[in-house]
Amino acid sequence: MTAKSEAKPVSGDDFWEILKIVLQALAIAFVVRVLFFQPFTIPSGSMEGTLLVGDYVFVSKYSYGYSKYSFGIPTIISNEILPVNFAGRIWPGEPKRGDVIVFRKPAEPNIDYIKRLVGLPGDKIQMQEGVLYLNDTAVPKVRIGDHVEYDFAGNAHDVPQFEETFPEGVKYHVLDRRPNGDLDNTSQFVVPAGHYFMMGDNRDNSSDSRDPSGGVGYVPFENLVGKAQIVFFSCNAHCVWYEPWTWPGGVRWSRLFSLVH
Repeated sequence: MTAKSEAKPVSGDDFWEILKIVLQALAIAFVVRVLFFQPFTIPSGSMEGTLLVGDYVFVSKYSYGYSKYSFGIPTIISNEILPVNFAGRIWPGEPKRGDVIVFRKPAEPNIDYIKRLVGLPGDKIQMQEGVLYLNDTAVPKVRIGDHVEYDFAGNAHDVPQFEETFPEGVKYHVLDRRPNGDLDNTSQFVVPAGHYFMMGDNRDNSSDSRDPSGGVGYVPFENLVGKAQIVFFSCNAHCVWYEPWTWPGGVRWSRLFSLVH
């Protein structure tokens, strides 16, 4: 006997079963996004050397505990929908020097920034001739192969790149586009208690804690949103993540699922 392929209308019971499955999936995704991992996209080049424009990263929200900024303001949840206006942090975890962190800009707490944690409470931080000094000691800075970046026309440009090493052994790459940049020489900063000093890895193209007047200044502990952990997607200026037909020539395949360090 030959089997017949027949279309069967969806019954009321089938509809509600499908709806229940969809709602359960949305609820799970909502909980994961709010409490555990939130995706962020990188819109600017301030972390080049580590993160590129067009990278999509997962940020672990549990790494430092939860503050009023952990719950997606103004992304998924707003204060008007779910009041979460409390002081301090719940289940706080201690940030480590070298972590790449998403945080809320102190002067504009509706804006998310991503930078590297350079100074812990009590640290003395200073830039001298493009060299980072931590507690009056120069952080080792070694020239490595150039960072290659591409303009919108696809032309390649080499940018001087260096590897710095913190006393804890954390190694990371920084860019130094020009000698004696605007923030290559600063006064000495002393990080106050309960605050952190953040810097971009693209040193000559980053508004960060070195510029307290118009930049970031010292970042309070409660402003930390989470730690950048992994690049799960990455595409150049010719690629759009929701247009798969642009992926073959636009996705940076080698960056997919790479760890952030």
